[in-house]
Amino acid sequence: MRQAIPRNNGCRISDEWTYREQRVLVMENDLLRIVVLLDKGSDIVTFEHKPTGIDALWKAPWGDIISPGKHITTRPRAEGNFSDFHEGGWQECFPNGGRVCEYRGAEMGLHGEVYGLPWECRIVEDSRERVSAELTVRTRRTPFLIRKTLTISDGLGSLEIAETVTNEGRYPMEFMWGHHPAFGAPLLSGDTYVTTGARTARLDPGEDPDSRFSGETIAPPTAVPGRSGEPIDILRTPGPSDVVSDMFYLTDLDEGFYALTNMSLGLGFAMEFDPAVFGCIWYWIACNAPRGAPFHGRSYTVALEPFTSWPAILTHAIENGTQRSLDPGESLSTAFRAGMFHAESPPQSRSELRYHR
Repeated sequence: MRQAIPRNNGCRISDEWTYREQRVLVMENDLLRIVVLLDKGSDIVTFEHKPTGIDALWKAPWGDIISPGKHITTRPRAEGNFSDFHEGGWQECFPNGGRVCEYRGAEMGLHGEVYGLPWECRIVEDSRERVSAELTVRTRRTPFLIRKTLTISDGLGSLEIAETVTNEGRYPMEFMWGHHPAFGAPLLSGDTYVTTGARTARLDPGEDPDSRFSGETIAPPTAVPGRSGEPIDILRTPGPSDVVSDMFYLTDLDEGFYALTNMSLGLGFAMEFDPAVFGCIWYWIACNAPRGAPFHGRSYTVALEPFTSWPAILTHAIENGTQRSLDPGESLSTAFRAGMFHAESPPQSRSELRYHR
């Protein structure tokens, strides 16, 4: 912790805040306000476009952030406690992506380990032109070190993330790695469109009664056969009264990017990443569904998640060869950018993204 230089404009940063007994990192400039939960997975819980006051991220319907020390679990869940403490927002998923599995004697719960761990924070740059913080964590059930640097610059409505994963164990380790930002209203509406660099949509094998699709579906994202055979453009998001529960893996990326653009607002959120590291995008749609726990039909959200691997279980990713692996002492580094933008039409490529005022 360090004393930030007081400023009323340009870039600002502080790790001196707490919220509900949790350490919080706040980063902002005149366009963005970013809030990170340091004691819970480095979750990004606020990604606010300050000129409009719109926060791109979804908030869970069961309430605000819960401090784990204030919560008594009624009964352990087989999937772990991710849902009990899920406040919405943006999580990092590592070393397992989705559902439960066991790997080398370690039980992997929903979304892995790092979402529930406290991260160390060090402010490494604090000027009007640029602010940066370095966050680090070591996993417990697996031998990994993760180090990432968050940066925002004056005049840009985007967050830069540079990240490295290192295997500190004595044996090779396999893993899957992704980022899970979930978006909600008002950015999400029936007039919101997704554009990506993906050419293929693969339906998750898990069945849901509110899914619009069934069977082993592999198709272009704009023409996925529905249950009755009619083509559905999954890149137009459902409206707030629709009941939809779908899960896709968007693969065969020409570019590492996606944009979620609300045409009524003329505002969008975009993420740019290296497709050599994050080779697919998980596309989760939960609009007034799923019917079971913990949602009970109370969610209106979509998540667009750059991931190294698919499907949503580490052991299954190993079976289809999409997992990543690191030898002892080996590291994998990457960098990506996420930001808010104004647009009259959905951007079709990374070159069309503009994060300036």
